[in-house]
Amino acid sequence: MKPAPVALYLCLFGTVPCSNSFSSDMPPAAEVCAGCHGVYGQGLEKLGPRIAGLSATYISEQVRHFQVGERRNVSMHTLAMEIEGEPLAQVANYFAAQSVRPVTILRRGEKILFTDPAERLAYQGDWPRLLPACVSCHGPSGTGVGDIPRLAGQQADYLRNQLRDWQQGRRKGDRDGVMANIAGKLNDDEIRALSRYFAELE
Repeated sequence: MKPAPVALYLCLFGTVPCSNSFSSDMPPAAEVCAGCHGVYGQGLEKLGPRIAGLSATYISEQVRHFQVGERRNVSMHTLAMEIEGEPLAQVANYFAAQSVRPVTILRRGEKILFTDPAERLAYQGDWPRLLPACVSCHGPSGTGVGDIPRLAGQQADYLRNQLRDWQQGRRKGDRDGVMANIAGKLNDDEIRALSRYFAELE
């Protein structure tokens, strides 16, 4: 099977591997996503985050956020405007079904004393500052819960940039302003440390 035209363009420019497996079960609407997110949604550093394994509802919701400007990225806005209805559902379901690297799960209560400040914030939060633990919503070891996205193994640069965008109002669409409120209480050192912590989980 020959790669589709978009796939051929992307492989020629080196953003995805040139192989017949490109179009094996990928819906046509998802081919353009591979240029930044990879054929299987594992993400490409500096280009696009890992979207594999995120819930289909979450992926669809984020595409819509780009469409209406609640998330800002020129490339994503342009591409998102081309995907609607059934093609968007196909794209979301395809990437949601892709596998992600397993991590060692640490559940709340299994560890009480933390020497790493980032790990302490992740599992205990900072209640004097009304900062909940990250895992309260994002699940054990940040592996995601339902439509709340996985943090474990995500690119550190991407996580850091998203926290800054929440903090500075460049990203919206969170329910009840939860993420904007949390990010607004973090300093830059904490943002860097948390991003690195979740990115390096194994």
